[in-house]
Amino acid sequence: MTFPLRGHDGIFRPFLTRVIPLKDQKGSINRWLGTNVDVSAQVAAEDSLRKNQALYSSALAAGRLGTWQTDLVAKTRLWTPEGMALFGLNIPDGRGRVGGSHDEYTAALHPSDRHLRQKFHELVETQDSITSEYRVVWPDGTIHWLRGHGHVVARLPDGRPHQMVSIVADVTERKAAEDELARAQGALKESEERFRLVAENAPVMIWMGDADGKCVYLNRAQREFWDVNLEDLSQFDWSTTLVPEDTERLFGPFSQAMQAHTPFTVEARYRQHGGQIRLLRTSGRPRFGSSGEFLGMIGVNLDITDSRQAEEALREETTALEILNSTGSAVAAELDLEKLVQHVTDAGVRLTGAQFGAFFYNVLDERGESLMLYTLSGASREAFADYPMPRATKIFAPTFRGEGIVRSPDILLDDRYGHNLPHHGMPKGHLSVRSYLAVPVRSRTGEVLGGLFFGHPEPNVFSERSERLLSGLAAQAAIGIDNARLFQSAQREIEQRRSAEDALQKLNSTLEQQVVERTEQLHKQEEALRQAQKMEAVGQLTGGVAHDFNNLLQIIVGNLEILQRNLPADAGRLRRAAENAMKGAKRAATLTESLLAFSRRQPLNPKPLKVNDLVSGMSELFYRSLGEPIAVETILAAGLWQTEADPNQLETALLNLAVNARDAMPSGGKLTIETANAHIDEGYAATQAEVIPGQYVVICVSDTGVGMDRNTIAQVFEPFFTTKEPGKGTGLGLSQVYGFVKQSGGHVNLYSELEQGTTVKIYLPRLLIEDHAVDDASVQTIAPEGTTEETILVVEDDDDVRTYSVDILRELGYRVVEAHDGPSALRLLERQTRVDLLFTDVVLPSGLTGAEVADEIRKLRPEIRVLFTTGYARNAIVHHGRLDAGVNLIPKPFTYAELAAKVRDVLDSFK
Repeated sequence: MTFPLRGHDGIFRPFLTRVIPLKDQKGSINRWLGTNVDVSAQVAAEDSLRKNQALYSSALAAGRLGTWQTDLVAKTRLWTPEGMALFGLNIPDGRGRVGGSHDEYTAALHPSDRHLRQKFHELVETQDSITSEYRVVWPDGTIHWLRGHGHVVARLPDGRPHQMVSIVADVTERKAAEDELARAQGALKESEERFRLVAENAPVMIWMGDADGKCVYLNRAQREFWDVNLEDLSQFDWSTTLVPEDTERLFGPFSQAMQAHTPFTVEARYRQHGGQIRLLRTSGRPRFGSSGEFLGMIGVNLDITDSRQAEEALREETTALEILNSTGSAVAAELDLEKLVQHVTDAGVRLTGAQFGAFFYNVLDERGESLMLYTLSGASREAFADYPMPRATKIFAPTFRGEGIVRSPDILLDDRYGHNLPHHGMPKGHLSVRSYLAVPVRSRTGEVLGGLFFGHPEPNVFSERSERLLSGLAAQAAIGIDNARLFQSAQREIEQRRSAEDALQKLNSTLEQQVVERTEQLHKQEEALRQAQKMEAVGQLTGGVAHDFNNLLQIIVGNLEILQRNLPADAGRLRRAAENAMKGAKRAATLTESLLAFSRRQPLNPKPLKVNDLVSGMSELFYRSLGEPIAVETILAAGLWQTEADPNQLETALLNLAVNARDAMPSGGKLTIETANAHIDEGYAATQAEVIPGQYVVICVSDTGVGMDRNTIAQVFEPFFTTKEPGKGTGLGLSQVYGFVKQSGGHVNLYSELEQGTTVKIYLPRLLIEDHAVDDASVQTIAPEGTTEETILVVEDDDDVRTYSVDILRELGYRVVEAHDGPSALRLLERQTRVDLLFTDVVLPSGLTGAEVADEIRKLRPEIRVLFTTGYARNAIVHHGRLDAGVNLIPKPFTYAELAAKVRDVLDSFK
């Protein structure tokens, strides 16, 4: 038995104790003989062996390795648990078991790999080490790749192998990776070959460049275009084939695309190998390696020379046809002779490419010469002021006699030119003419009405095509002139009759009819005045309510914000409650903003505005707000005037109209937003309240919804009036639109019919001084702080609002003094050595407004800065719907960040 015994050093060690009984002569045990042997080293060795075996098993498991020992003569195996696991075999205990006759090993092999067993037996006859890879099939049907390495450790005297030790590893993942790599390499090779075949036989020119822009590949079509061999490609510089004038046109986009790694398309002219200039459209895209590195560009060159020439020819013919058609329509509709002939002359210049043209009437004097210049195109009349009219020379006479078209490629070389006194050729200072073309204009009766004359300072400008076009144009001119003359004759007769009829009608008009019309007009004006007075009274009431409500909201928003900033991060429930309360407060602030808009008491910030740009910019917002069942169409007028309005409020107004239209079309429909220029005359303005005659920019919002009856239309702009179900709307949308437009000096009108839809028209006054620069407001994202040297005087009659404002400013680092009204503030200022900023409410008790307090303080301290706050914009700082110049205002309710940014801006603006 083994017992621990303590030695002389006090340490317990294991000892093997053996006791033998000793017997006397009678056979009785009379004593015992015992021995104690120190077995510490043996026990330590056994412990080390167990640990090494455990470590060895862990290493095999971690490396997915297994081992076994094979008796090649008895054909038996001693498996380790790890080896059995790799073959998917069951393990009854933790020590492994002996297989019989290789059955389990053979059964686990994949049927396609079982032939390797015979090969294995053949190899071990002559080799001590064998390595092989094969597949095994687990009981669950999954296939695993194994890599085994066996070593013969004992052979029989005759040399046959007896004992072998094997180690096997699971290489399934590696084999899968190798298979995937092989497939990828095969696919890449196939793709490269396919690309080569496609590229070489493509009917377009394909090129490829490296990351430095150097050409590395040209397909057959591109090589033939430049006559470059494939083996000479590395020395070929394609940029030398560019037409010099197009170098910048190509290299600008190309360089930008190379730097940004983006596609590009550009058109440029190249010199083909035979010297011919061809127009190519170059399109390129970036190439990237497997690791995302930029490799260069690949692209195509498409020869568009012929198609572009065909396009140009077609465009010229189409343009000529359009000019002839439009001129024919204009001439047929025009009865003013001067305008008619001007149309024709202008059209002739455009059709022929002449630099200038003229129409001369065939007015003959006693010598039979043409004298009258009627219209000019491409030059001013002053250019001919010092020269006589054309005379019956060899050049001009054929046209005025109607003998046919005269065309000279170069008038200076024409035999008919320069032989008439007193001038030999062009008078000094005359417009330069080399190319010359003239065509007579004949009436229906054959009379030569005049001639069309065209010139250009360069030779060979006009062609036979020019002659054909002008022949048709001259025929249109002749018809138009004949019609205009007939109309003028008939018009004179009609005017005489009309004058007589007008005089008779005036005599027959009755005074009674005039009285009736005037009475109806007075009734309309009276009704409009009553409606305006009603809306003004409601506006004053809502404005006062909004003022008090904004003070309450300031206290609520301010304290909620303090809660949000000071609540611990883990107070999730309290933070959600504070956030929900803040959302409700902000919705309430939006309602008060709508009330102020209706009452025309909100401080607007109008700017020069291009309405078309604003409507276009809101298109995406309209689509998101209205949803798919509603189609949105915008019709933007060309040449729309500018207006001056608050862009944010205008966007809100249009969005309110769009949302109302959506609610009026529950089953879907169409919303149309149209812009136009309009003029309100005095007659219409007289029937409307607060409408000034003049020019306006109109925004028309129309829907195909359910429409409204007359009673609804009469109340539609009143606050809190709504036709929606309870909880579906506040009734302030159209009120905000009405108040904003009126405050902007405009006019709003609504048209509606049941089941036909509704149209709302917003009229905003035209801005006569246009193209003002509009600065974008910068966004302050971090609340800027102050210093204790900077002192702020806070004047606020509401104790809670004042306390909140003072706490914020002190938290931001400012030194703060406070007063509840104007007189207190003035007295306090006398005792303060330094005050940098006056922060005051506009509405104060004790007879002094915030603006009056600021004026008094500036008399004492001219350098002081002033920041106003209010929940209700009174006339003290807002006039005609906008803030007074130089006034700084932050409306209630404001947040911590908004006040911090505004105070810092006001203080820094004077530095």
